[in-house]
Amino acid sequence: MSKNQGNHRLPRAKGTDMASFYSPKDCAKKVKRIVLPPMNRQIVEEFFTIMGMKEKFEEHDVPIPNKVVMYGPPGTGKTLTAFYIAQRLDVPLILVRLDAIIHSHLGETASNVRKIFDYAKATPCVLFLDEFDAIARTRENNDEVKEMARVVNTLLQCLDEFDCDSIFIAATNLEEELDNAIWRRFDTKMHYGMPDDSSRYEYISLLIGDFEQQDHIYDTAASLLAGCSFADMEQIVLKAKRKAIIESSPLLQSHIQEALTEYKPKIIAV
Repeated sequence: MSKNQGNHRLPRAKGTDMASFYSPKDCAKKVKRIVLPPMNRQIVEEFFTIMGMKEKFEEHDVPIPNKVVMYGPPGTGKTLTAFYIAQRLDVPLILVRLDAIIHSHLGETASNVRKIFDYAKATPCVLFLDEFDAIARTRENNDEVKEMARVVNTLLQCLDEFDCDSIFIAATNLEEELDNAIWRRFDTKMHYGMPDDSSRYEYISLLIGDFEQQDHIYDTAASLLAGCSFADMEQIVLKAKRKAIIESSPLLQSHIQEALTEYKPKIIAV
């Protein structure tokens, strides 16, 4: 692998890097503010416990789970969870760029898929593939069914052969689009929904932190931002902080309201 400003890169495909390398230290910087719903927190913590008991599981001939699929609306924490898992396991995260591995000739796409899995099998890491449905789409009712089947079949082989020290994490907003055989290959499935009241309050408190603020701003912001994703909340609070800084003012309800109006998030009922 070559080095580029401190980032390692996977082999190149048609002149384009197929993935980016993030060290555990890089991952730690990205997960300073992470809020996991109770069920997903439980799944992740159990996963870490299992990883720390490998010998015992091998003794009982019980396989270690190493294939995770995360599904749900965008901006709800799937990517952040992948960084969190890599940081906690103290291994690098390999973030695959789909635009680099998908080629107009799908035979090359299948070849690129195998390359990234071969890399992960040889180098302990968290291999993370976002927008997974782009290459794992169902082989039924597909206009390019014959050619897409080649990619899906290669992916199935790679998943079946993924017996190594690495972890494969896939994320999708369109889980219903995934091929059923692909879906069955995952030993861990994590659903992500829009933040509930407590998650929204916890995340807003992390975002605002020790920034000078109006009394009860957490409650106010949590109410105003109901239906927003974590990603949208982050952008709105940052925008509100900028307004407060410009005015040399504490963070006010009016700043949150103005930022919300300007940002125009897509509101989804919780």
